[in-house]
Amino acid sequence: MEMEHSVPQFPPKDRRPDALGDLTVIPDEIICAILVSLTPRDVASLSCVSRFEMKYDQEMRDVDKEIAYKQIKLADYLTVMYILCNEEPLWMSLCLNNLNGQLEYKGSWKKTALNHLCVPNEYEETCRKPMHFDGFNSLFLLRRHYRCYTTLGGFSFDAGNVERKEDLSLEDFRQEFDAKKPVLISGLTDTWPARQTWTIDQLLLNYGDTAFKISQRSSQKISMKFNDYVSYMEIQHDEDPLYIFDDKFGEVAPGLLKDYSVPHLFQEDYFDVLDREKRPAFRWLIIGPERSGASWHVDPALTSAWNTLLCGRKRWALYPPGRVPAGVTVHVNEEDGDVNIETPSSLQWWLDFYTLLADEDKPIECTQLPGETIFVPSGWWHCVLNLETTVAVTQNFANSANFEFVCLDMAPGYQHKGVCRAGLLAIKSSFEDAKEMTLSAENSLNNLDLTRKEKRIKFGEPVGGPIYDIAANQTSRKHKLHDLEFRYDINFLEMFLDKGRDHYTSLWSSSNCMGQREMREWLWKLWIGKPGTRDLTWKGACLALNASKWYECIREICTFHELPFPTDDERFPVGMGSNPVYLIADHVIKLYVEEGLEASFHALGSELEFYSLLCKVDSPLKNHIPGVLASGILFIDNGSYKIESWDGKGVPEVITSCNFLSENCLEVDFPLGICSKQHFALRKAGMSICESIGSGESSIIWPYIVTKRCEGKTFAELRDTLSLGDNLNLASFLGEQLRNLHLLPLPSLNATTFVNTEQEIEYHQVNGLMEAVTKKLSIPVEWDFFIKTLTKRKKDVSSRLTKWGYPIPSFLIENVNAYLPDDLAKFLNISEDGKIGTPCSWIHSDIMDDNIHMEPCFVSYHSTEHRSDAELMQNGNVNGYHGSGEVTSWRPSHILDFSDLSIGPGGKKDLKGDRICDLIPIHLDVFRGDSKLLKQLLESYRLPLARRISQHEPVEGGSKFGRLSYIAMCYCILHTENILGAIFSMWTDLRTAKSWEEVEEMVWGDLNKYSGFC
Repeated sequence: MEMEHSVPQFPPKDRRPDALGDLTVIPDEIICAILVSLTPRDVASLSCVSRFEMKYDQEMRDVDKEIAYKQIKLADYLTVMYILCNEEPLWMSLCLNNLNGQLEYKGSWKKTALNHLCVPNEYEETCRKPMHFDGFNSLFLLRRHYRCYTTLGGFSFDAGNVERKEDLSLEDFRQEFDAKKPVLISGLTDTWPARQTWTIDQLLLNYGDTAFKISQRSSQKISMKFNDYVSYMEIQHDEDPLYIFDDKFGEVAPGLLKDYSVPHLFQEDYFDVLDREKRPAFRWLIIGPERSGASWHVDPALTSAWNTLLCGRKRWALYPPGRVPAGVTVHVNEEDGDVNIETPSSLQWWLDFYTLLADEDKPIECTQLPGETIFVPSGWWHCVLNLETTVAVTQNFANSANFEFVCLDMAPGYQHKGVCRAGLLAIKSSFEDAKEMTLSAENSLNNLDLTRKEKRIKFGEPVGGPIYDIAANQTSRKHKLHDLEFRYDINFLEMFLDKGRDHYTSLWSSSNCMGQREMREWLWKLWIGKPGTRDLTWKGACLALNASKWYECIREICTFHELPFPTDDERFPVGMGSNPVYLIADHVIKLYVEEGLEASFHALGSELEFYSLLCKVDSPLKNHIPGVLASGILFIDNGSYKIESWDGKGVPEVITSCNFLSENCLEVDFPLGICSKQHFALRKAGMSICESIGSGESSIIWPYIVTKRCEGKTFAELRDTLSLGDNLNLASFLGEQLRNLHLLPLPSLNATTFVNTEQEIEYHQVNGLMEAVTKKLSIPVEWDFFIKTLTKRKKDVSSRLTKWGYPIPSFLIENVNAYLPDDLAKFLNISEDGKIGTPCSWIHSDIMDDNIHMEPCFVSYHSTEHRSDAELMQNGNVNGYHGSGEVTSWRPSHILDFSDLSIGPGGKKDLKGDRICDLIPIHLDVFRGDSKLLKQLLESYRLPLARRISQHEPVEGGSKFGRLSYIAMCYCILHTENILGAIFSMWTDLRTAKSWEEVEEMVWGDLNKYSGFC
């Protein structure tokens, strides 16, 4: 039969090979992962295709058929890209990854993304009714589509095998369950008002306009008004639906805290010694629809938790510590111990992995009903799936049963963190080696090669292919290894600590629930506030801080200088600083360990030179610096402690073999003083991150200083009790002392000090314009380094601010580069001939609330002999004042900790090239942004904060460089610490600011009225 004039027929076929060509070998899940990395605009462009309709007439020639087939091949490509680029899960990821702030769902994730990200109207066509095509099949997309639309009402879940208890006594709970195994308890919440008021309808009525935090898989911080969230729940079809998981619900909706109370079984909480704003996140409001839930995880810091369900049903799955669930991969960063977990969503795990498990490999599980409370012990893996819309509240806590685990998890290092979560899978060794390790605590770590050759180590079973390919028997074998050898016991787990790592200098894990300073403060407050638990606190401090090591060092120093040994109250390091500090009788002993040996010697050397200078020029500041009683070097020689006295002059014999002394510095009075320190800072600028941070390996040499103990308390302890008059006096005092500091004569920082410095430093790449400017100006090397540091900060500022995210407004982040100066030479007031207009001074850089001392004013006295520090703390004397009586007011007396001194540009930590930098920590940390206090400080300061190069150059008018507020705001933005987070937390109204100028005026506008400008 003749067919040349007939319309060609194109039966359904697989469009994928023609559409993707050589890329057809790439699985759909990889292609979708690539699309997620594109911008929403790019994906919207790719998705702009329309149905391809072919028309033929009776006179179509063969050549027309050839063209038609080419057109059909193009249609195959467009069809496949249309399908892949219009998938809702893809647009959900694109939206959440690019949104920071409040979310309003628009009925589909594509519409939501395009609306929130202000993508032009040209893409509106792509949001209309989706088109359908034949000839494209994807098992990956089909499974994902199924997870989006499945319902759980028909799934059969039994009661489970978690033990159930009613009216459980505290004694029975501690004996049977606390830190041991999970339990489901009823009857704990019968009297809670939340049993009636925490329904969706009631919450909508009472808190409809309240914005709550949303939990989702992106680095952005997102919130939704509750009425918007309820609307989303009713219409969404997401495979991993958003759910409310808000740790600040008590702040945004205080009424909710009145609706429940902590059950009597869980009221022991060691975090309660911390103020609310200082304790880590511990309580969450949880609301989610069917199919939502929490994927596999271990609770932060190995804390325990209780979770009470108020409405709906939850399905729980749990594994004991060290037993990694199938489909989950644990990553532990060898540099800082940061723990990340790759896991399928809760729904995907139940649908795709659970069904493949042998009976002996299945988790402990249960279905939780309204009014029931589940207890999850420290270290237990758990996964939660909401079977219907649920409302719940949960709290994490540290108590006597899990305290040591919490401290262990905080300790620097990586191996012990992996073992706590992944068991013996974290050990890169054979089964026999792992078995040996469990038998001998003394030599186990010495017999194994635990060297890491990757930056990021993976423990557990990664999901490497289709789920049916997972070998259940392999998972079972590894779990049996855990059951046989792994013990969740503190004596066993601490064997995996890196004993050679110095806990004060090592990099702190970013996954820890609190920072190093906060951890030290917490343990100190436990020591003073809960004296009955000191044995346990000491054990925890030995795990987290190496407390026994530092205590032994302090005893050696006390013996050498014939000082009294620390009492029980005094054997714990105080404060939040990065060096161990001890208060003993009328003395303060500080060991220098921060950032390694060389930095420690420069810190003490600079501080001793500074104290010598104060006395030499008879500066009034010397009366407000703790007096130096002794200083020296503690070291270990042939297994024994030895001490060499050192006043900062000359080179101590113990370090003559160290290679960190410049020949030029040996000719000055203080060879390891400020000049050498500035040289060290410049050299460090050329080091890699690992080199500059240091390996964290434990040193055997520790510089130290002994000073006179100040009377009274730090400002940090008194902040909430001081009157306005006390605060104004403090502001005047700080202005006077800053003036005294900035007027001190400078040592000679001549060119010879920095001989060969430029050759030693491999500067980071900066833009060519800035390179040309610094070469043309021929400015001093230290200022050249400072400019290049600023330039690098400016180059990276957008990514850094994006990483920090909330509460920094995303709109301001997008416009930050337009606000910052293009010409940093003009910003620093550098003339064409290289003259520096910014004053060069001694810079403290760290005058914060814990480095300011206040002494009490009394009206009467009585003896306080033999009173403990715990008692003295209640009467204003914890830092050494031995008088007593009724305190009428507090007056500032001393400024502490000059070990971080710098001169002009540079410094060992951050930007310190300008006098104005000393105002940033004072205004934001001490004054908390109070403009009255800043004005009071400036009235007593009376020194220029910037200097005009030419007397004919105006400092006011239209130029932003003429505003002190602009200079201060730029330093805040360019700082490597999240100063902006503090600013937008204090000035919450600025979260809706339309420009950086608005933020600048609010925070620093008072500087522009300062008459000491020039």
